[in-house]
Amino acid sequence: MTDWTKCVAVERSPRKISGAWAFAGTRVPVYALFENLESGATVKEFLEWYPEVKEWQVAAVLQREAEYFKTPARA
Repeated sequence: MTDWTKCVAVERSPRKISGAWAFAGTRVPVYALFENLESGATVKEFLEWYPEVKEWQVAAVLQREAEYFKTPARA
């Protein structure tokens, strides 16, 4: 599971979207990015649909997720 606490592009608050991880300064949940990408949307489209999310935030989230998958599994 990705450790989002080390990603400055996201934040979590029990008062926002039931405590789900969201892009910092927004009410857009991080899972919305992955759901849209899975459905065939591009990053450009996602940014058009959610203009409050900044491109650097999406890049940081994708980079963080990529790092997770590069990390060797622990026994």
